[in-house]
Amino acid sequence: MSAAEGPLVVGVDTSTQSTKALVVDAATGLVVASGQAPHTVTAGAGRESDPRQWWDALCEALRQCGDAAREAAAVSIGGQQHGLVTLDARGEPVRPALLWNDVRSAPQARRLTEELGGAKFWAERTGSVLAASFTVTKWAWLAEHEPEAVRATKAVRLPHDYLTERLTGQGTTDRGDASGTGWWASGTESYDPEILAHVGLDPALLPRVVRPGEVAGTVRDGHDLPFSKGTLVAPGTGDNAAAALGLGLRPGSPVMSLGTSGTVYAVSKRRPADPTGTVAGFADAHGDWLPLACTLNCTLAVDRVATLLGLDREAVEPTADVTLLPYLDGERTPNLPNASGILHGLRHDTTGGQLLQAAYDGAVHALLGALDLVLDEDADRSTPLLLIGGGARGTAWQETVRRLSGRPVQVPEAKELVALGAAAQAAGLLTGEDPAAVARRWNTAAGPVLDAVERDEATLARITGVLSDAAPLLERGTGDH
Repeated sequence: MSAAEGPLVVGVDTSTQSTKALVVDAATGLVVASGQAPHTVTAGAGRESDPRQWWDALCEALRQCGDAAREAAAVSIGGQQHGLVTLDARGEPVRPALLWNDVRSAPQARRLTEELGGAKFWAERTGSVLAASFTVTKWAWLAEHEPEAVRATKAVRLPHDYLTERLTGQGTTDRGDASGTGWWASGTESYDPEILAHVGLDPALLPRVVRPGEVAGTVRDGHDLPFSKGTLVAPGTGDNAAAALGLGLRPGSPVMSLGTSGTVYAVSKRRPADPTGTVAGFADAHGDWLPLACTLNCTLAVDRVATLLGLDREAVEPTADVTLLPYLDGERTPNLPNASGILHGLRHDTTGGQLLQAAYDGAVHALLGALDLVLDEDADRSTPLLLIGGGARGTAWQETVRRLSGRPVQVPEAKELVALGAAAQAAGLLTGEDPAAVARRWNTAAGPVLDAVERDEATLARITGVLSDAAPLLERGTGDH
C-alpha cells in the first residue's frame, strides 16, 4: 500500500453505466487505489437497471482496490439522481429501478403539474418544475401502469440510498438527492405531505433525510465488502452535488460540465425557484443550494456533426455567417422537446470546418444562456468558469467556451470528481470539516487557467436571432405537418 499520511476513506460514484470506487488519503487527497465495474441498462422505451447489479459492481470495484479498501475508516456513496428504487418487505427490489433518463413518465409530469397548481406551485414548493426525470413522476407512472408493484412496495429509495442502506441496514438519504425527487419541499426541507398524498405515497416508505455532516450509520455484519464492521458511512448524495463537493465549490463559482448532455451549475446561498423550469432548484450536500440547468445536446451531438462531415472533432475553422442549432435529440434548455437540428446561412464558400465550429457555437450558446440564469445576479464575471466532463480537455470546446463566455476558463486536472466528492464527504466525518473545505485542501480544482478573451457578442446575437426566428419550426418538430 502507498505511504498514506492520514486515515483512508472510500468515495463511490454509482452512475448510470458503472460504479467507480476510489480509496483516498484523507490528509492529502492522494488516490491510493481505484476500481470500476459496469452495469447494464435496458434499451427501448424504458431505461431500467436491477439495483442488485449496483451492489455487485460495488463489490467488484472495491475488490480491485485491494488491501487499501480494508483499511478505510469511512465511506460515502455518490450516485445517479432521480431513479426510483422500490423494495419489498425483505429489502429486495420489487422490479428494476426506473432511471433518470426513462422518459415514459412525461405524461405524468404534465398531469401532476396541472393538477397541483401549475409550474409556479412546483417551483415554489419543491424548487423545480417537474420533468420526466423527477422521481415523483416515475412513482405516478408505476401506480398507473403497474399497480401490483406499488402494492408490493414497502420502501422507496434513490440509487445512492439503496447502496447506503445495504451498507448500514438503515434507510437514509440526504437533502441534495432528496431535492430531485419532486416530493421534498425546499422551503421547509422536509417531505411534502400534500404532494405525497396526491400521488398516494405513504411517507413511512421514505428514507430519513440525514443532515450534512451527520453519520448515516456504520457498516454492519453480513456483507460481501472489504470494510470492517463499524466503518463510518456518510450520508452520500446525488452525482451533481457530489461533483460540487469534489471541486470544493464556493458560492458564485460557475461550473460547466461537457458530456453527452451539458450542465451548468453553481453553489448559491439563495433558494432557487424558477417557474420557467430552466433552472432546477436542487439542494447541495452541505446546507446551501445548487441551481442547475441541463442541455440534452453537447459532446455527442457535436461529434455526430463531425462524423457526418468526415472531420476530426478538432478540425474547426472560424465562421462569421453560418448558424447550426445542434438540437439532434430535441432540447431541454431551451425547452424544445420536439426540435431537431437547424442549419442557417449556408453559402457556396462555407467549409466543413466552419459548419463544425457552428455546431460547437450552438451547443455552448445554449449552456451559457442557462448559466446566466443559474448564477446570482451579483456574481463576479471575472471568476473562472470551471470546465469539467469528457469534453473539457478538447481544445475546440475550450476555445469556444472562452470566446462566447468572455470569462477565464479553468480545467481541473482531477478526474472522477463525483467519487472524489464522496470521498471528501467521508473524510469530513473523520475530521469534522465541511467536505468542500476538505476538497479545497486537496486542491482538486487545480489546473491550467486560460485567460479571458473579448466576448464574441456578434455570434451570440446571431444565434439568438436564428433561434427566435426558427421558433415555430423548432416547436412544431419533425413529425408534425
